[in-house]
Amino acid sequence: MKCISFILLLSLALSSTADEGMWLFNRFPGVTVKEKYGLDVSPELLAELRLSTVQFSGGTGAFVSSNGLILSNQHIFSVCLMALSTRSHDYLQDGFYAATLTEEKRCTGLDAKVLVGMDDVTTQFPVLQKKASAERAATVARIESECATAHSGETCQVVSLFSGSRYELYRYKHYTDVRLVFAPEEQVAFFGRERDSITYLRYGLDIAFARVYEDGKPLAPPHFLKWSNAELKEGDVVLASGNPRMTVRETTAAQLTFYRDTLLPLQLARLAKRIAALGEFSAKSAENRRRADPQRVLFLGEYKSAAGKLIGLRDDRLVLRKTAFDAKIRRAVEADAKLGTDAGKVWDQVAAAYKNWAPSERAYQILVAEPAPGSNLFHIARALIRGEKIDSGLDIDEPLEITFIAQYLEELKDLAEHGGARGEKDKEIKLKEILGGQTPQAAAETFVHSSHLQNQRQRQQLASNLDALANSEDSMIRLAQILEPAAQRIRKKHDETIVAVDASAAAQIAQYRYRLFGDAEYPDATGTSRVEYGVLKSYTDRAGVNEPYAATFSGMFYRRNNQGPYQVPDRWVQARSSLNEVTPLDFVSTCDIGGGEDGAPTINRAGELVGIVFDGNLESLPNTYLYTDDQARAVHVATVGIAEALEKVYRADSLLKELGLGATSTTQSMALGGRRTSSQTHPPR
Repeated sequence: MKCISFILLLSLALSSTADEGMWLFNRFPGVTVKEKYGLDVSPELLAELRLSTVQFSGGTGAFVSSNGLILSNQHIFSVCLMALSTRSHDYLQDGFYAATLTEEKRCTGLDAKVLVGMDDVTTQFPVLQKKASAERAATVARIESECATAHSGETCQVVSLFSGSRYELYRYKHYTDVRLVFAPEEQVAFFGRERDSITYLRYGLDIAFARVYEDGKPLAPPHFLKWSNAELKEGDVVLASGNPRMTVRETTAAQLTFYRDTLLPLQLARLAKRIAALGEFSAKSAENRRRADPQRVLFLGEYKSAAGKLIGLRDDRLVLRKTAFDAKIRRAVEADAKLGTDAGKVWDQVAAAYKNWAPSERAYQILVAEPAPGSNLFHIARALIRGEKIDSGLDIDEPLEITFIAQYLEELKDLAEHGGARGEKDKEIKLKEILGGQTPQAAAETFVHSSHLQNQRQRQQLASNLDALANSEDSMIRLAQILEPAAQRIRKKHDETIVAVDASAAAQIAQYRYRLFGDAEYPDATGTSRVEYGVLKSYTDRAGVNEPYAATFSGMFYRRNNQGPYQVPDRWVQARSSLNEVTPLDFVSTCDIGGGEDGAPTINRAGELVGIVFDGNLESLPNTYLYTDDQARAVHVATVGIAEALEKVYRADSLLKELGLGATSTTQSMALGGRRTSSQTHPPR
């Protein structure tokens, strides 16, 4: 019976859900991919992809020429574009192109690194040491130190996988001189803005080219990806390489139920109120809109993320599938003589913890997890009273601050008077002392106008003088001090009820799964290098609309009157007649990507670059918890579309020449034979 259970579990791990997996480069499921797609993914192909992939702090990119040229996303370089801009040149709005090396501009603070080596060092961690954090940390430090000595010029990092069941030593080559070569206008890179960012079809040219320099000269990387200008077809197999941020696929069904019924609805309700408030603020004037827009975009991004996860979790099939999978693993664990029935109780412990915690989640979000969203003044005040480092670059916009603080005081008032999901009132919130008999709006105006934390010198004086801080009469300092006892109480409860159980349960379940599956399964994402596989594939979205595998240039001009978020720059209007409008601009695949893979290079069977990731559709967001390819898709910019834009719109001849393209119109004027790749079956949105 035990043998049968293991075989069933192994089968489930290998073939359960289509193209699932954020795989380690040295543990790629080559046999599975060959059986499914007839693609022989050789170690040499994987090595070429890994050594051509570049990691940035905000995403990924890839070398695409022998002269250090990198392709990535425009939004990864947005901070650089803003920093390089002057009064006469707004590179974020108008774009940037350096036709020669001397015109390229350095992006200060933007580093790049390449994963040049991977070694399994698990045997250097004795079993007992894996459970003792101090000893484990000492071993990590020793391994990294020895590596740095043996490999001068490289950065060494020990990575924990499967919650400490396995350890790998990664070696990176680090580059600090990155210079901007090309970026399109933000209107095109973020085409459709937040409206299209929550869905598909997409028409974004979210790309940027940069160049890595070493010792003042363009780097000659030993590995780079050859550009593909071949026709894209539905069903094409692709590989993508990126650095996905943390996933939590060891999450239990009880945790998913808590996220679905409590955490995510609370997050969405809070965000919706703030988005609405900023909408009212923006409607008063063009200047208000300009000031509010950056924070509004951030809130909308957070809303998209939470909404997408909730939509997925409300699909009963996902939670039922997770429940069934939990049960299968638990039965196998309890049938294992070395683990036994006691080991299976971890699922019961998690369920009990989240059931007990749920009524406190609202107070935790308001007081601890995200107090006063959008308010820099409150975050500065809280950091000061806690002795934390303050970001000196935080700007204070008083009218916006009043909007954010008024929203926060409304929440505090409701929490104190009505409580959480079960009606508990938070008696530690001293509402009378906070509002002083005023309405939340009037009190917010008083708090903001009477605070002096806008002044950096005032902040520094308070940070360096604890007595002055304790006795400060600054209104925002006082608000943070009043709320601190309640915040510390709920934080302590969260740590004891949830954090401890989460850490222990996740580690145990990950270790159980590794014991059962070994390298037949991939570990949760850790922000380090992974490789995924999938196919270009159309789908039916949550609204029942059939979405094609690719979106063409025609969709950029299909929107009525070229207005609002669907407005293209003038140069695109002028170039329209020369564009081949049936050329794919963006496409979707079933690759199991995660956050942090923006800019991830995507290659075809031949190992040639066919696109780069720049987002996922709304239906892909629940992949944080559990992967499905029914509707979830990674969204890529197509290399054929990039080449068409570089030639016809931007006349970037030197860039095209470096990519080995020259004149591209004849090679990419594709007869698409009626395959539905354009947006013309969709009404204007």
